[in-house]
Amino acid sequence: MAESSTKFYCNYCQDELRGVRVKCIECLEADFDLCLQCFSAGAEIGTHLKTHDYEVLDNGALPLMYEDWSSREEMKLLEAIESYGFGNWEGIANNIGTKTAKQAMEHYTEFLVNGNIGQVTIPTSLDIKVKDHTGPIDGPLSPSLRSSLKPVEMLLEEQQQLGFMPLRDDFEREYENEAEKIVSQLQINLEDDELDAALRFAHVDMYTKVLKERQRRKQISREYSLVNELFASSRAKQQTPKKKMSKEESELREKMREFCQFQKSKDHEELFENMQREKELKARIKELIRYRRNGITKLEECKTFDAARFKRDKRKDYKKKLAEKNAGKRTTPKKEIKEEKNTKNGREIAEDEFQAIKSSHGFNYLSEREKKLCSSMRMKPGRYIMLKTIIVKDYLLRRQGVSTRPRFPGNLNVTHRKRIVNYLTRSGWIKSN
Repeated sequence: MAESSTKFYCNYCQDELRGVRVKCIECLEADFDLCLQCFSAGAEIGTHLKTHDYEVLDNGALPLMYEDWSSREEMKLLEAIESYGFGNWEGIANNIGTKTAKQAMEHYTEFLVNGNIGQVTIPTSLDIKVKDHTGPIDGPLSPSLRSSLKPVEMLLEEQQQLGFMPLRDDFEREYENEAEKIVSQLQINLEDDELDAALRFAHVDMYTKVLKERQRRKQISREYSLVNELFASSRAKQQTPKKKMSKEESELREKMREFCQFQKSKDHEELFENMQREKELKARIKELIRYRRNGITKLEECKTFDAARFKRDKRKDYKKKLAEKNAGKRTTPKKEIKEEKNTKNGREIAEDEFQAIKSSHGFNYLSEREKKLCSSMRMKPGRYIMLKTIIVKDYLLRRQGVSTRPRFPGNLNVTHRKRIVNYLTRSGWIKSN
């Protein structure tokens, strides 16, 4: 310390202060110092009172617990243990500078661990109950955590067909596998305006939602062993093939797909079969009500009634066709067949195109009108979103007076671009020039 070369004297007894001195904080102008004997006796002189605040000053040579260890060496010992770690006594001794490694270890063990300080600060018994998360019962690190799940058993051909990796319990192709394309070309430029920044944030938010959905689907797949259930049901279908579903049954099953995540596979199949059975029973009840209205009370009479009704309906159809032929209103049969075939083919093509884009990335972010527009143009939703972004951005820049030339893809159909521009104009996204 700098004060070690200066001599200090007690203001009360005038003795020289060689070691510890007590300095009055409130009498700074008078530079008031006392020795330990005068301070302990409560000496007061001049404006100094014994109730004044004070501080104890020394050169760090005052021993605290052991005569051979000064307070400065004690502080260096604790700081070195905190810096070098307990047990690195060579480094600790080098930091102290005046003690050997053996002396530092013995002093710390005797006074700070086994001494009064250690008895007060180090508890003899721990009351805290530590839970073993790696135990065989439960916990996030338990090795038995995955043992409750059914093992995946499938043939090599089935693994290749599904793109499933059993050892990783993962799939080669993710849900919305092309979702990374949304953020793959994102770049941050300091010159971008608020609209560009908001658009990038929206793309990142879309990608984040896809990642969360992937994780949720994987968790459901692992929890309910959906991979095993898939191939078990496919093997059962091969052994006992079922009849081909009608169009109404296929549409009903497609609508019920949303409830698969809340039920097991077996329960879902039972629900579908029960709904089909309910539909059949309702149709049968309506048929029995029609029999009762026509005076039929026995099942044996139903066949006779149906045969008579079939003959009657056939006779009516024959008379109707004959009347149309005589009146010259009947269309040529070949023409009717051709028109009916064209209508049916057009409906099937439209349904196929809609199903094709329904499974593409970005379909859920489109409105109903945009879905129909993409279906009619046979355009994937991701490509439509990109073109929409280019057109809207070019329109906003032109409104600000910036002359730009939009960069459309080289293989873009001009008709498709005009249809998108017309749709955005009608919807209020942009205004016509």
